[in-house]
Amino acid sequence: MEPIFIIVGGFIALAVVTRLIAGSYDRGRIERYIRERGWELVDRSWDPFGPGWFGEKDSRIYQIVYRDQQGNLHRAHVKTSMFSGVYLTNDRMIQATDHPPSTREDALFEENRRLRQRIAELEQEREV
Repeated sequence: MEPIFIIVGGFIALAVVTRLIAGSYDRGRIERYIRERGWELVDRSWDPFGPGWFGEKDSRIYQIVYRDQQGNLHRAHVKTSMFSGVYLTNDRMIQATDHPPSTREDALFEENRRLRQRIAELEQEREV
């Protein structure tokens, strides 16, 4: 009886290790997909019973939260596997922004201007 437990335990361990490795690759694939579109990944969690799970053998399903280029927050489901790529489903906006964020260059320019102004204020305080 003991060899059966060892064999079953070995298969279970192999399944867990395989799932962890696949999850690691999925994380990178999903992050790359989001980044290529100019979005920011806020959260990702495995959702094994998400939309489209029934009858699916090789794909894994995740629920993600991401911020689009306009700053709007979205929740969606992602289906991915090693060979099929990344597919977004049930994408819906959960929080809209009142105004689009400035471009990175605009933000850096504004921060630079603010810091120069603060330096000037500090120099004036030191002179007094």
